[in-house]
Amino acid sequence: MSQTAFITGATSGFGKAVAQRFAREGWSLVLTGRRKDRLDALVEELGGQERALALCFDIRDETETRSALASLPAGFRDIDVLVNNAGLALGNGPAQDCDLDHWKTMIDTNITGLVTITRLLLDTLIARRGLVVNLASIASNWPYPGGNVYGGTKAFVRQFSLGLRSDLSGKGVRVTSIEPGLSESEFTLVRTGGDKAAYDRLYAGANPLQPEDIAETIHWVASLPPHVNINSLEIMPVSQSWAPFQIHRETT
Repeated sequence: MSQTAFITGATSGFGKAVAQRFAREGWSLVLTGRRKDRLDALVEELGGQERALALCFDIRDETETRSALASLPAGFRDIDVLVNNAGLALGNGPAQDCDLDHWKTMIDTNITGLVTITRLLLDTLIARRGLVVNLASIASNWPYPGGNVYGGTKAFVRQFSLGLRSDLSGKGVRVTSIEPGLSESEFTLVRTGGDKAAYDRLYAGANPLQPEDIAETIHWVASLPPHVNINSLEIMPVSQSWAPFQIHRETT
């Protein structure tokens, strides 16, 4: 019997790689994003509309989200796995220099959009004894200069995942927080406003994680026996580790 995965932010990066990985195992897929051309191309790549369904909407908008879910045809309504991948970072400067609109956009996408889609699909996931995979970040656990609101949103995602797991005790629903470190994707181009030079500097010689690495991890989580739950999983490339604590010294 085919299972169905619902993947948010499927137009690039982790989301696209997760869709490709699950498609190879014969899953039915619901793919969401705001770039219709990319969604349509991905649907065709993965076998057409019998295998994959594109839902183009802004996850920050509850009305659009409800309408998109209401439009699901019968063959795609029984969601077994929800992958909450849609998210972004905007800017990497210190808090005192940041754009407040950027902060609000991150909160609306990374927190409000995630909890909205989760709540609207939760009854189905309970009925299917399904799995929720939330994409957090090492920024959930470790602060760094310029992380400010982005890190705060991902800390929420991690804690929400743990709280959701607690609330769903006895329901058979698994919940996992995936927390990647340095990863190469469009994420960094979005964060830097399309600065390709900054993108190249960040990844040069670092051998960062690739979207396929995270997709493989998520597929592994989904393929575990139904009595096994991975609560949270922090993943870094070997090249990345923890820096010393900052110490600011006064000068006279």
